[in-house]
Amino acid sequence: MKPPFLPENETERIEALKEYNILDTLPEKEFDDITRLASEICKTPISLVTLVDTNRQWFKSHFGLEVTETPREMAFCAHAINEPNKMLIVNDASKDERFHDNPLVTDGPKIMFYAGMPLVTKDGFPIGTLCVIDRQPRVITDEQVMLLRALTNQVVTQMELRRKIEQLKLYQIELQDAYDNMEGFAYVASHDLRSPLNNIVSLTNLFKELYSAKLDDEGNEYINYMNESALKLTHLIDGILEYSKSTKIINLDKELVSLHHLLQEVVQLLNPSKNFSFEYPTDNSMIFTNPIALKQILLNLFANAIKYSNKEKGVVKIDFHEHNGYYTFIVADNGPGIPPEQHKNIFELFHTLKTRDRFDNFGTGIGLSTVKKLVERLGGTIDIASEVGVGTAFEFTLKK
Repeated sequence: MKPPFLPENETERIEALKEYNILDTLPEKEFDDITRLASEICKTPISLVTLVDTNRQWFKSHFGLEVTETPREMAFCAHAINEPNKMLIVNDASKDERFHDNPLVTDGPKIMFYAGMPLVTKDGFPIGTLCVIDRQPRVITDEQVMLLRALTNQVVTQMELRRKIEQLKLYQIELQDAYDNMEGFAYVASHDLRSPLNNIVSLTNLFKELYSAKLDDEGNEYINYMNESALKLTHLIDGILEYSKSTKIINLDKELVSLHHLLQEVVQLLNPSKNFSFEYPTDNSMIFTNPIALKQILLNLFANAIKYSNKEKGVVKIDFHEHNGYYTFIVADNGPGIPPEQHKNIFELFHTLKTRDRFDNFGTGIGLSTVKKLVERLGGTIDIASEVGVGTAFEFTLKK
């Protein structure tokens, strides 16, 4: 028996194999289907997907054979990987000086015929083979060689796909950890900052109540600035906390809900004044979606309409229809409208429309960014149509 020699790039080859994180993993149907098909094509009782490790060859899939690994020094596949671009074909192992006294030939599975095509990574490292084995001498046809090469490509493709899926899973875990950390930070920051800010607001209100008569106009104006700045920062902190929570909202289950009842709930939560009205569908349309996310979207849009209204009688009209696998919502108000030059940036985080002088009319620039984030994560899009002095309409879709 002639043991296989080690490739010159053996260290790099083993590193390439380890990167797939596939050794000693459980059987997978995708690979088992390929070995079964290889045996059927070549009319052999055994077919293997082998990976040549440091001291062994391990079988990711083993059709027609019970064992899961053999020593490397006995492995036919360890010879095959030394010529990465060539199929190793042994028609009769008993007459081949490399294998005639190999224990895998004289004992065990009693290999007589072997044909193995190396599995070569995208970086050119041969890490194993797809092989077919018979217990009697035979030949393999050109068509069978061609098909075995094609199946070998599929094994490599499956391995690459498997690695990418594993990488995505790890990335997803890291991303979730990052979101959790961000939410934890946002909660701690909001809690630690909100308390002193509330104290500032309370103290400035008390100061105004007790000493406003003793201050001149400039002094009272400074106190008002302090109060408004603290309030603005409080709203900003609350907005950041809500934005950080929006990812977890998306992960909640979808359910069948009544659109009419959902819209009623949102309006009741806002409790608008009597000079503000909402017009929305009264039919009992049932939609399958994430109700918490949809409520959050509508709350933000409705609240903006109320906040920025400049009409004696404010009106918000909601239209709804279904088309081509999407739910489409249009939320239109009769407010001041948004200048065209602002439309492009309106959904950016922390982008605000500072069109008024008073703090009460300022937003945090987080609400519409949250809306866009939720809509897109639900498979939809959002757009704006607005005319200054006439009103604004937001149209968004959610995938059914």
